Amino acid sequence: MNQKELKEFLDEKVIQYNNQDFIESDPVQIPHLFSLKEDIEIAGFLSATIAWGNRKMIIKNSHQMMELMGNTPYDFVMSHSDDDLAQLENFVHRTFNGKDFGGFIKGLQHIYKNHDGLESVFAKNQEADSLQKSISEFKKIFFEIDHLPRTQKHISDPLNNSAAKRINMYLRWMVRQDTKGVDLGIWKTISPAALSCPLDVHSGNVARKLGLLSRKQNDGKALNELDLKLRKMDALDPVKYDFALFGLGVFEGF
Repeated sequence: MNQKELKEFLDEKVIQYNNQDFIESDPVQIPHLFSLKEDIEIAGFLSATIAWGNRKMIIKNSHQMMELMGNTPYDFVMSHSDDDLAQLENFVHRTFNGKDFGGFIKGLQHIYKNHDGLESVFAKNQEADSLQKSISEFKKIFFEIDHLPRTQKHISDPLNNSAAKRINMYLRWMVRQDTKGVDLGIWKTISPAALSCPLDVHSGNVARKLGLLSRKQNDGKALNELDLKLRKMDALDPVKYDFALFGLGVFEGF
């Protein structure tokens, strides 16, 4: 395929997968449960944090997280007691356990009490074509308070050459102005043009087969390479192609 044919092929796949049917098998359904801005962004952040492994298990455990917070995530974050945090201790998703969950609740409270919320922190350090510095700075702020060292591994740092797949996916949910009702687009102070593709094993393998990616590892350098290619195809909404790459990999075994 030449560049024109590749773009046309991927644009068709975006239309095929970027629609309401996508939601029922994806953790993006969790923030869709809520209407309050803060509930949406906290629910999205926590469910994106555990979004690795079996998708059914990710969704099941994300629902459990919401239930443990009384299905009022913002209220829980802002007004929890020590007893409330103790109720989280039996939670586990792979290597993310109840202690990590409690640490994340405290980190989120710190963000809302002292830094004007999640959107404000990510917006502060955005660059014209990248949010990778924003993610790195967010991680520093999130862990300014006392925390278990083990909990830090659950937020990736792109400046350490991580592809930061889960947090880039979260930013896609919050920022991308999606007319199809999948991405929520509730953050208006960050441009969708600055978003990066959530690079994982599926999207990475498909990108290599299509000649969009030559680097073998799914790391920060690979993400930068893929971003440059996707921005050439659509500078204003490059991560719409995540639907095409992910859909081809997961649903079609491309």
